Amino acid sequence: KAAGWVAPEDFTVKARDGKTELYGLMFKPSNFDANKKYPIVTYIYPGPQVGSVGKRGFAPSRGDHQALAELGFVVIALDGMGTPLRSKSFQDAWYGNMADNTLPDQVAALKQLAAKYPWIDATRAGMWGHSGGGNATATAMFRYPDVYKVGISESGNHDNLSYEDDWGERYHGLMENKADGTNNYTGQDNAGYAKNLKGKLFLLHGLMDDNVPPQSTLLVVDALVKANKDFDLLLLPNAHHGYGKDSYYVMRRRWDYFVKNLLGAEPPAQFELKPAM
Repeated sequence: KAAGWVAPEDFTVKARDGKTELYGLMFKPSNFDANKKYPIVTYIYPGPQVGSVGKRGFAPSRGDHQALAELGFVVIALDGMGTPLRSKSFQDAWYGNMADNTLPDQVAALKQLAAKYPWIDATRAGMWGHSGGGNATATAMFRYPDVYKVGISESGNHDNLSYEDDWGERYHGLMENKADGTNNYTGQDNAGYAKNLKGKLFLLHGLMDDNVPPQSTLLVVDALVKANKDFDLLLLPNAHHGYGKDSYYVMRRRWDYFVKNLLGAEPPAQFELKPAM
C-alpha cells in the first residue's frame, strides 16, 4: 500500500438464471474519476477446471489486470457457472456444451454492472483470454457480436474435437454419432461461427505450441478468410503455449490493441516492456 498498490474490488452479480450469485474482481485505474465513462474489458478463463479469478489469496498484480486498467479501462474477472469450488451442479451447468464458455453469465454480469455503475460504458466492451480463454474470446466475438466490440484470442483451443482427448472427453463427453451424420461435438467449434464477426479480433498463437497446436487458430483464420472478414493475426515462431520470452511483446501488443480499438487513442509506437531487474 505504501508503494501505491490498491486491492481489486469484489463484486457480486446474478448468473444467467437470475438467482445464482456469481463473484468477481474489478480493477480500476488509480486515477479513477467517477464522472468519466470507461470502456470495460473482461478477462476470461471459462474453466471447467478453474475460473477467471484464480486464487482468492493475495497477489500483487493479478497478471495484466491492473496494468491494463491503468491505461483507462475497467477490467473485470468473473467466475461464471461451470467453474469449480462451488457445488457439483454448479460446475456441471453446461457439461456437454463447452461452447457455452460461461458467456451467458459474462453478458449478464456486463449488463448488471453497467446498470449499477454509470461510469461503465457497456457499448465499448472488450474481452481477452489465453488457451481456453482464447477459445471463449473468439466465441464471444462470433456469438455475441453486438455485445463485444474488441477481442484478443490467445492460443485458443477453437475446436475441441481436434484437441486433446483428455480435455474434450472429460468435460464434453465421448463422441456420440447421430443418425443425421452429426455428433455431439458438431456446432461446438469457433470456425463455424466466424462469419458472424462484426468487431475487431486479434488472434495469436505460438508455432511451437505443444499443448494447443497452432492449426486450431488456423482453422478460425481459414473460416474468417472464406467469410471475407477483416482480422489481425500474430504468429510467434519460437513460442510454446506460454509465450516465454515473447510474453512482454505480446503484453505490449495487447495493450496497444485495446487502447487503439476500444479506447480510441493512439498508443506510443513500439513501447518497450522489460522485466524488472
